[in-house]
Amino acid sequence: MWRLIFGMIWFLAAAWPAPGAATPIHLSKDSASRWMPFTLTDAGQIRVSARINGRRAVAIIDTGVSISLVSRDFARKAGMRIAATSQADAIGGGITIGWAGARSLSLGGLTRRAARMAVADLPQSATGGDIPVDALIGADLIACCALDLDYDAGRMRFLPSGTIPFDGQRAPLSRAKDSEVFVTALRLGGTRVAPVLVDTGDGGAVTITPAIWRAGSDGRSPATSAIAFGLGGPIRVGLTIVPALSVGSLQARNVEVRVEDESGFSRQTGMAGRIGSGLLRRYRLLIDAKAGRMVLRPGRQADTMPVRSTSGLLTGVDRDRLRVLHVMANSPAAKQGWQTDDLICSVDGRTIATNSAGSVDTGWAAGTPGTKVRLGMCDGTERVLTLRTFY
Repeated sequence: MWRLIFGMIWFLAAAWPAPGAATPIHLSKDSASRWMPFTLTDAGQIRVSARINGRRAVAIIDTGVSISLVSRDFARKAGMRIAATSQADAIGGGITIGWAGARSLSLGGLTRRAARMAVADLPQSATGGDIPVDALIGADLIACCALDLDYDAGRMRFLPSGTIPFDGQRAPLSRAKDSEVFVTALRLGGTRVAPVLVDTGDGGAVTITPAIWRAGSDGRSPATSAIAFGLGGPIRVGLTIVPALSVGSLQARNVEVRVEDESGFSRQTGMAGRIGSGLLRRYRLLIDAKAGRMVLRPGRQADTMPVRSTSGLLTGVDRDRLRVLHVMANSPAAKQGWQTDDLICSVDGRTIATNSAGSVDTGWAAGTPGTKVRLGMCDGTERVLTLRTFY
């Protein structure tokens, strides 16, 4: 059985027709000059414009995806006939996937004809924001070349494999035998962690299994908890910040680490963990699996301390309200008795308002310790939450 791994913190293992001969990928001679601008979703995923069947598609660059994927809605609009469907297990629950052919797919200097793509629902909770996403560009396309991601400049390009456009720290990179996604290794507290999925579609920094955490942390429990969203639904993870870890010759400081439960994504996919955009975006990054390496050069955020919640409330926009999605363990909100699905209608007397991108400013949730925040509940009551450092 050939194993498919999809990013956005979800996993699929399903029988499907043998891949057969892959259709050629063409890289233009001027690819080095064909920079593509990108923006980051609220979760830090790379959002770029592609063309599929000649139609513009909002795509996420997701190296945690085995086979590139389009949404069901986009497949219908682009005239992509779904030839087969199947059920698959995913983080958070089962999903239905389909398979369809695309006449063409182009992204910067890269073009592929007669591309086979997976088809699935792409809920906005899993794709990092309120702008609908049409496609995930995965390892099947990216592996042809070297991918140069300049996070600070908000641009990317494809280069011939073997090209090294900048100096930096190096880490080994290969493709997993079954899934063909990109894997590397890291070291945490003296413990070597491998294989580790390199997943630009995951908004977290580093995620590991409980066994790896116990080995690298002298058995301590994670300081708090958080929630992550996949295509199958939400999952709960442990959360802490470690002072240092290494990836190849790179020494990374102050890294947020998530710890999955025993039945989490990493265990299901045969991985020891994954590295996501929360860490990768600190660097200019070259991904070149054919050449067997990643190159990382520190960017403006290389030594930046991760944003820490001081409230313990993880919220989502629900029309003109904020809905509590998770109450972090050991937090001020947890000690005050907050519950999942509590509804907030105002913050310090101001109603909840979205900006032009459909997002809400929730900076208050990670405000200065000692600050008192007045939260107007949608039932007419008010709660005063005193912020503090708790992890």
